[in-house]
Amino acid sequence: MSSHREAPEISKDPVADSTDLYAFVSPDEPETVTIIANYVPLQAPAGGPNFYEFGPDVLYEIHVDNDGDGDADVTFQFRFTTVVSNPDTFLYNVGPIESLTSPNWNRRQLYSVTRVDEHGGARLLASGLACPPCNIGPLSTPDYPSLAAAAVATLPGGAKVFAGQRAEGFYVDLGAIFDLGDLRPLEQAHAQFGLNVPELAKPAAGVNSTKAVNVNTIALQLPKAQLTADGSSPDDPAERAAVIGVWTTASRQQVRILEPEGDDLRAGRFSQVSRLGNPLVNEVIIPMGKKDFWNTQSPRDDSQFAQYVRRPELAGLLNVLYPGAFAHLASFVASGRPRADLEAVLLTGLPAGVVAGFQNFTGPVLADLLRLNVAVPPSKSPSNLGILGGDLAGFPNGRRVFDDVVTIELQALAGATLPLVDPSYVVDAVVPSVSDGLTSGPGDLAAMGTEDYLASFPYLGVPHSGFDVPSS
Repeated sequence: MSSHREAPEISKDPVADSTDLYAFVSPDEPETVTIIANYVPLQAPAGGPNFYEFGPDVLYEIHVDNDGDGDADVTFQFRFTTVVSNPDTFLYNVGPIESLTSPNWNRRQLYSVTRVDEHGGARLLASGLACPPCNIGPLSTPDYPSLAAAAVATLPGGAKVFAGQRAEGFYVDLGAIFDLGDLRPLEQAHAQFGLNVPELAKPAAGVNSTKAVNVNTIALQLPKAQLTADGSSPDDPAERAAVIGVWTTASRQQVRILEPEGDDLRAGRFSQVSRLGNPLVNEVIIPMGKKDFWNTQSPRDDSQFAQYVRRPELAGLLNVLYPGAFAHLASFVASGRPRADLEAVLLTGLPAGVVAGFQNFTGPVLADLLRLNVAVPPSKSPSNLGILGGDLAGFPNGRRVFDDVVTIELQALAGATLPLVDPSYVVDAVVPSVSDGLTSGPGDLAAMGTEDYLASFPYLGVPHSGFDVPSS
């Protein structure tokens, strides 16, 4: 999955577990950039009576690097507070929640937003902002879309912010992929380790493992000028100032003291326990023994992990799992040559001239950043295969909520992007079919992928109700 339970330690700490990061030029507000950071993965909608919430003891941050050094030039910090109206009831709510100030709502969360500049100067943008409740059901949350809409707030300078539960927008066939690399559309070609499993004898459609789960979302929609290095709103994709790098982190204080009354004490400085830039990096590229360490590091230090990008383990496994299907890739891997294409896509951005009319190059510093060229306008005919699908407004130019990053990155690992740096390389014929079987191709925003995305901020759909969980 993009970054759900991707490392041993963070899998035990879901409220600090960053699951997905998105950054894109807003399709309905093209002078703005939307950044979405999701946390608390794999929420079962019927998860009461203690429904999901952000961690009051977690520092959530969204970082923007606009000068290519792998350090944050702009950071937005989010801190949450939980308020319990009546501690003598076990109920989350004692009647219908029809507004964000409803007296029936017993356990709510408020939050603050602080902007920190590159020199450490902090400015409180807002406090006491309300999260909506979780989507419980028709009796408890009878008009959930209205509750969520009321939770969209405006910050100084015209930015919008939202923090609360949303439907999971990331789609992946998790069950098959982690069953020894089974890709259902190609499973008849899988080695199967001599087991000859009858149900794997022919191609099959993908199964979306995240179809019926929710996440907690922190979303910002900001004027471009609030993010660029020179305070401009670039309209020329060739401009250096048009490219920003984005990542999100969660941090905890270093000392925790368990009290018999149940109110833990926290002390010490904050220490980073989770981070996310590009999807699937820590998930499938960083080895098991480095995953927890990777989560503690800054993007500026990612040269220490570059070897795993240049020679990814999965690229070497593909021809083992699918004998003979990736012969050209196997020859390339055997040659020992590094994957300069993956290094560019994930660690530096694509320089001008690699893809016609496009660049999102941030310079020589190797850093796992979600790079966005803010001068590339939203596509009038989007493809959820992004740049691989001829759509320059999609991943790896930032990431939209509907981009099929699983298929894009699987095809890239399988050699689809090698000709960008080695024109003599011949892509294996099977590569366009490499997918977990969930991509939907071009179409309207709301039809992309498998979720009911919204056409406006915060773009991720209404969370699934605990009363009416959709069937798989």
